[in-house]
Amino acid sequence: MKFFLKNFINGLLTIVPIILVLYVGFRIFTFLDSLLGNVLKPYLQEDYIPGIGILLTLVLITLLGWLSTQFLTGKIISLIDRLLERIPLIKTLYSVIKDTFQSFLGEKKSFSKVALVKLPQTSMKVIGFVTSEEVEAFADPLKDHLAVYIPQTFQVAGFTFLIPKEDVEFLDVKPEDAMKFVLSGGVTSTKNKERG
Repeated sequence: MKFFLKNFINGLLTIVPIILVLYVGFRIFTFLDSLLGNVLKPYLQEDYIPGIGILLTLVLITLLGWLSTQFLTGKIISLIDRLLERIPLIKTLYSVIKDTFQSFLGEKKSFSKVALVKLPQTSMKVIGFVTSEEVEAFADPLKDHLAVYIPQTFQVAGFTFLIPKEDVEFLDVKPEDAMKFVLSGGVTSTKNKERG
């Protein structure tokens, strides 16, 4: 019985992560393929090959990116951008989405600095990511503060705290490694040390 239970648990530890990654990968592929794939399917019918939707989406995004750098189309896209930033309710949603994409893909990336923050009146510390070093633009009394995002373990949710600069210690750790460490509850650092 002990032999069976041990091998069953080993099997779970081996196969469940693989199955979950394949399942999530399949769902992402299906979603991305359906963005423009659903438009093509009625025209191609039996000739439709899964993945054409993703390929067409990538080509369209690249084409729009190139057009945004051209004089005339760049002006039109800039006009649409300004228009969306003036419509009530739409401007809030648009600016959040735009700022989020800018923080991950733009020239000034957020989450590029890993911070260690000591919890007040304790000796405990939490790992976070500096999302903005210029929070005085939000409110003047915060000019000596940083915006630090503290993710929660085993999920992508978290909290953004405005912390005095002197209470933030920067870690020389890759943001990806820090995120893995936090989201796994510290398990990844133990596994990496065992492998090394």
